[in-house]
Amino acid sequence: MAELRGALIGCGFFAVNQMHGWRDIEGVAIVAICDRDPERLKIVGDQFGIAKRYTDAAEMFAGETLDFVDIATTAPSHRPLVEMAARHRVPVICQKPFAPTLADAKAMVKACTEAGVPLMVHENFRWQSPIQAVRAVVDSGEIGTPFFGRISFRSAYDVFSGQPYLATGKRFIIEDLGIHILDIARFLLGDVSVITTRTARINPAIAGEDVATMLMDHVGGATSVVDCSYATRLATEPFPQTLIEIDGSDGTIRLAQGYRLTVAGKSGTVVSNVSPPLLPWASRPWHNIQESVVAIQQHWVDCLAKGIEPATSGADNLRTLALVEAAYAGAESRDPVSLESLLR
Repeated sequence: MAELRGALIGCGFFAVNQMHGWRDIEGVAIVAICDRDPERLKIVGDQFGIAKRYTDAAEMFAGETLDFVDIATTAPSHRPLVEMAARHRVPVICQKPFAPTLADAKAMVKACTEAGVPLMVHENFRWQSPIQAVRAVVDSGEIGTPFFGRISFRSAYDVFSGQPYLATGKRFIIEDLGIHILDIARFLLGDVSVITTRTARINPAIAGEDVATMLMDHVGGATSVVDCSYATRLATEPFPQTLIEIDGSDGTIRLAQGYRLTVAGKSGTVVSNVSPPLLPWASRPWHNIQESVVAIQQHWVDCLAKGIEPATSGADNLRTLALVEAAYAGAESRDPVSLESLLR
């Protein structure tokens, strides 16, 4: 297969991980980068040896022959960039959150569908190897039919030092972190019909919520609790680990701190270590997330080669983004919110 020619738009905080990931994957080359900030262009371009550097995305699309574009900008810019890529018939990976509104996300999916180009959302948490290990146990039938789940991310890690803009938005933890944890709940237990949400702001120095608890009814009959906090000070800081409990008709799964996976099922009890690998360019404690970046980008390359829809396609991510919107609506009203009403 000929080498895929890709471009990156957005050279900010997280994009460096994506550039490392592309460099690790065979059959791919990032041939151009784009950012409105010339200094960020220089930093990323020099680090990864990218000669083609643009401050204008339209100029880049006009000047390059691309097999895909990786959009790693902030959410408000996603729709115009995705629609621009669709007009140029260039397949798109778009960073999460997919869009600032569900209406924008639907328009982006429509634009790519009509143009006949693949669209994937960079929803990488479900690609973490510990999460994949949990899914493999569920799929094996070892614990029978799941009826309850708890997916938890509780920490006091200072995320604002690296991303200070997170402290200024009226929406914080559900939009930035909860979107990942909600997607994991969908990945493990299926789509959601109803969600009930409670939020709180514990840190007085930020504008948005830093604690969220969500109770969900899944279409398949399971119930789950998704809880997120950046205000929880534990004896051992778990960041950035997602902890999981799943109860099934024939057993249980527990993913605990330190990537300890305990399965008590039909075959007895098995305890294993599902720690993610530490890639040469990665650093603790981020290595869990960094490894998942390579995994989702490899998935994208495989899907392009096979002509199949990515697991985290734009259409699939509409349901995760709808959960975010429903969570905020429910936090404000304090009433349960139906998902189908948002997805019509």
